[in-house]
Amino acid sequence: MARTLRLEYEGACYHVINRGNYRKAIFASKGAAEAFERTLTETAERFGWRIHAYVIMSNHFHLAVETPKPSLSAGMKYLQGTWANRFNRYRGESGRPFQGRYKSLHVEPGHALAQVAHYIHLNPVRARATSIEQLQTFRWSSLWWLGRRDRPTWLEVETVLRESGSLNDGSAGWRSYRKYLSLLSEEDPRQRQGKFGDMSRGWVVGTKEFRRELAKELKQRGADLDLPTRGGNEGAAAELLEQDWTDQLERAAKAARIDLQHLGPLKSAEEKVILAAALKRTSGVSNGWLCEHLKMGTPASVSQFVRRFLLAGGQEDPRFRQAMSRVKT
Repeated sequence: MARTLRLEYEGACYHVINRGNYRKAIFASKGAAEAFERTLTETAERFGWRIHAYVIMSNHFHLAVETPKPSLSAGMKYLQGTWANRFNRYRGESGRPFQGRYKSLHVEPGHALAQVAHYIHLNPVRARATSIEQLQTFRWSSLWWLGRRDRPTWLEVETVLRESGSLNDGSAGWRSYRKYLSLLSEEDPRQRQGKFGDMSRGWVVGTKEFRRELAKELKQRGADLDLPTRGGNEGAAAELLEQDWTDQLERAAKAARIDLQHLGPLKSAEEKVILAAALKRTSGVSNGWLCEHLKMGTPASVSQFVRRFLLAGGQEDPRFRQAMSRVKT
């Protein structure tokens, strides 16, 4: 499998997560969470990070990080490495406290970033480490600092306040924010899933347009990587493949003068089969993806329609040849 692709650029935002090795409660021992928070302060100041939210749980942490300079990898190396050395030295142990490489999801600035911050602030409630009524008193969270005069300078609050109803940075504004979090926690589970279901999954949090542009940029920077097939794969590599197939489909349709918005209801419509056959001949596109995007019934139907088309001499169809001429350019 290809290595995880991470794109670093000025102003990039991320949801960063890591867990204790074997899910051990690495932050439960005395001073461990405090040391991690202190190291986070050092990291933010050293690399210029803007932290929009963070929480340190007993066996994992979450960060909503904005990097004015491309410094996620360097900063995380310092954060985890420095804290791990201190942790091991204090406990007289060796080895790695974390389960492995941290997970980072790209986050679209603005609304999506605020949603990630809400998700992080509510993490102790979801984990039943505290109640929603006592959430403000949960010490190892950015929420604990909000509204305090000695709030760290690297803790960025503008996005959370703006996207929660243009609240003011004062006691009244933070009371309103805590009420807002309380309302979010009381929502129907399906509503919460709709808001927060993908905050920790996949590789990006944001609109379709943001995902599309980011996928294109990742593809350009990672073109030398051997991307795996879609089956059983998750994350950036899978989305890059699907974006590539989407681009090829659009080029093929344009070359063959086929309107993708008006393909008709028939699963075996000639236009659909021409496009499916062109992509099958020139890429590793899956039948499932073609079935979904061209509305061709089942994956088995796609294979059947394409095979019949080619056996009947479809490769001589002018529109098929036009599609083939553009699908790989």
